[in-house]
Amino acid sequence: MKVLAAMSGGVDSAVAAARAVEAGHEVVGVHLALSRMPGTLRTGSRGCCTIEDSMDAQRAANIIGIPYYVWDFSERFKLDVVDDFIAEYSAGRTPNPCMRCNERIKFAALLEKALSLGFDAVCTGHYASILTDADGNRELHRAAAWAKDQSYVLGVLTAEQLEHAMFPLGDTPSKADVRAEATRRGLAVANKPDSHDICFIPDGDTRGWLADKVGAAEGDILDRSGNKLGTHPGAHAFTVGQRKGLNIGYPADDGKPRFVLEVRPKTNEVVVGPKEALDVSELAGSKYSWAGLGPLGAEEPFDCDVQIRAHADPVPATAQLRDGELVITPREPLGGVAPGQTAVVYIGTRVLGQCTIDRTVSAVPAPVA
Repeated sequence: MKVLAAMSGGVDSAVAAARAVEAGHEVVGVHLALSRMPGTLRTGSRGCCTIEDSMDAQRAANIIGIPYYVWDFSERFKLDVVDDFIAEYSAGRTPNPCMRCNERIKFAALLEKALSLGFDAVCTGHYASILTDADGNRELHRAAAWAKDQSYVLGVLTAEQLEHAMFPLGDTPSKADVRAEATRRGLAVANKPDSHDICFIPDGDTRGWLADKVGAAEGDILDRSGNKLGTHPGAHAFTVGQRKGLNIGYPADDGKPRFVLEVRPKTNEVVVGPKEALDVSELAGSKYSWAGLGPLGAEEPFDCDVQIRAHADPVPATAQLRDGELVITPREPLGGVAPGQTAVVYIGTRVLGQCTIDRTVSAVPAPVA
C-alpha cells in the first residue's frame, strides 16, 4: 500500500513510520506545520509541532530512507482547533483540543489530502489497535499497553476513517520498548521527551492565554442557591471541578472546600459548591459518532464502559440513543464532568463511539431556595 506517515518529530511517529516501511509499504513522511509562528522553538516549550520538531522528523525520515515533506495546515488548524477551543471556553465548556485535532486535522483534512494524492492509508504513532471482525468490518481497540493507550483521543474516528488508518504501535508492550527500538534504528529522537499540554499554548498558561484572546471581565461567584460569595476576574478562567483560584476569602458553613460546579458565560457567573455536588448520574450529547459499525438496537439501553478523560479509568455504564442524544448513565456517579468534554464508550477493549457532552444531571439536587 501507499502510506502517508504523519511524523510529529517525536519517537512514536518515527518508529511507526519505520515499521510501516518494514511491513513492505511504500511510505512517504509528512510533518504538519500547524503554527505560523516561525520563531517557535522547543526551548521552554511543552507542546509539539515546533521548528525543532520538523527538523527532528526530517532527520528521522532520512535515516528510515523515505521521502519527506512539510505541509502547511496552519490555517485549517487555527479554524478547526484553536478557534474552536476559544469558542468552547467562551461558551462555558471544557474542550479537548487533541480530540478536535485528530477529528478535523489528522483524520479529516490530512486523510482527505492523502486520498486525493493516491495514498491508501495514513499512519500515525498513536497507541491503539485496529482489528477486523468476522465480517471484515474494522474496529478500533485499546492498545496492548493500557498505561500508554491512546484510543480515547481517537474515539472521534468514523468507520470510513478507520478504513484508511494505520497504528503500527498498537501491539507494543511499553513506551520503553519503542525508545529501545528507536535506539537500535539509530533515530536521534529515541530519548526525546514526550510532548504534553496544549501545543498552541506552549508555556502552559491556559488562563492567561484565554484572557488575552477573549478578554476578562469581573463577575460574581454564587452558591447553588444564588447567593453571592465573591467575585472572579473572568468566567473563562474556570472549569467544572476546579478548586484552586476561587479566592472567596471565607470557608463554607460546613468548613469544607468548594469547587466550581457550573460556568455561566452569558451572565459571567461561576457557581460553586461542595465536592459531592460534582457527581453526575447522567450525561448526554447530541454530537455523537460511532467508531465503525454502531450498535444494533441502540435506542434501547445497552451495557458499556464510559471514559471521560484521556487518562481516566473506564467505569461501567449503560448507554442509549434517546431524543437525538447519546445518553450515558454510569452505574456509580461520576465526578467533575464538564460540558464540552468527550465521553468515549467502550465495549470491552473496543471503542464503540463517543459524544461531546452537552449536559449533565447532578446526583445531588440543588437545595431549594
